[in-house]
Amino acid sequence: MIARPWIVLAALALARIAFGYQFQTVASMGPDLIPLFHLTYAAFGQLIGAFMLAGVFVALPLGALGRRFGDRWVLSGGLGMMMVGAAVSALADGPAGIAAGRTIAGIGAVGMIVLQGKIIADFFSGRAFMFAIAVSVCSYPVGVGMAQIVLPSLTHVYGWQAGFLSGGAMTALALVLFLSSYRPPAHIHAVSRTFALPSRRECLLLVVAGTIWTAYTGSYAGYTSYIPATLTLRGDSLTLIGLVMIVGTWGNVPATMFGGDLAARFGALRILIFGSVALSIGIVGTALAGFPLGWSVLVGVIGAIHPGVIMAVGTLSAKPENRAVGMGIFYSVYYFGGTLSPMACGWAADLYGGPAGGLLMAALLSALVIPLFLWHRALADHRTMLVRP
Repeated sequence: MIARPWIVLAALALARIAFGYQFQTVASMGPDLIPLFHLTYAAFGQLIGAFMLAGVFVALPLGALGRRFGDRWVLSGGLGMMMVGAAVSALADGPAGIAAGRTIAGIGAVGMIVLQGKIIADFFSGRAFMFAIAVSVCSYPVGVGMAQIVLPSLTHVYGWQAGFLSGGAMTALALVLFLSSYRPPAHIHAVSRTFALPSRRECLLLVVAGTIWTAYTGSYAGYTSYIPATLTLRGDSLTLIGLVMIVGTWGNVPATMFGGDLAARFGALRILIFGSVALSIGIVGTALAGFPLGWSVLVGVIGAIHPGVIMAVGTLSAKPENRAVGMGIFYSVYYFGGTLSPMACGWAADLYGGPAGGLLMAALLSALVIPLFLWHRALADHRTMLVRP
């Protein structure tokens, strides 16, 4: 069926929207959860990071399982665990139970996102690959923005437990669409299912690429996590906070979609530097100055032209036959950093004496993307427009 790749892509995009929504759930409910459970900002950061906690240990095994048993079962099993984790958090009576549920959901999310890039590379190539990667990447901030829009009103009426359950319902829709549409492409059957590690060079490229992705996502997650608390403390209205979050997240969609074409025209390095600098400046401006809506344009639009480039470079760092395991390595690095970065932002917020400190740490993480990308560029020996424009 000619339309099958695009339906599969839609299922993957919906799954990634659910991933962003579930990750953002605690941050969006932070103004309620922090006083309810008497959380410090460091403890709040740990609760956010619980979603990433187990990823460093299970990303590589799940990538290997994907090669051994196939993408369909591992990815759908991951979505099922995201649903279970959401239910566990909703039934919890304190931070420990919420963290346990988020850890379960986070493990499921690993099974989903480790294989997304590999599945996209199986179905798409050339410019269509960059477009499909961009769709997948920009789906995450859609979920983040949706959480900020939906959760304040939903939890006000039905309680914070409903916030977690809503994320599980969204995941269920993604699971149904994926199971009803996914069939592996014919050429995939020829790939050996025997476990094999990528070469040393591929492993190094994957580690560096995973660190780049960690720095970018850590900075972006720090922004979305500490915006609600920062603006609430300043006395801004829920309407303004929601609008800032919409621009800062949904503005990513057109920016990321066009990022691949901009990289092809002007060079991946130029686009990455431009986007990283814009993101850092926008986050610092939000932390230290007024007019958060104006800064959100810099963060959500101009500062979002490069994530598709980072993800594509990571996906292409391993040969096709090593890609499932390779993405496990990539995401092991990402999850390790994804567990630490919210804690670092929380520590910075406590040290600074307010949530704006978390934003400043997020800006620093964004700045690290540039030297890391230059390192990957120097190591890579394969020639693509993404590595050597």
